[in-house]
Amino acid sequence: MKKMINVGFGNLVNADKVIAIVSAESAPAKRQITYAKDNHKIIDATQGRKTKSIIYTSDDYIITSSLQTDTLINRFEC
Repeated sequence: MKKMINVGFGNLVNADKVIAIVSAESAPAKRQITYAKDNHKIIDATQGRKTKSIIYTSDDYIITSSLQTDTLINRFEC
């Protein structure tokens, strides 16, 4: 059975597909978001709120979340 993780506002991600979770505050992270938007490889799970975390997947998609990186990591460890 696939383990699904809540990344905020009822949005779920398959835990097996996650490669990395990083903070969205740095300039390189913001460039990655722009690049993903330009290439239609982004999934926005922020519900219009400020992006605080970026989740990289094995399918080359980037998922943006409004949850703190630490919060997401704790959810993956449970």
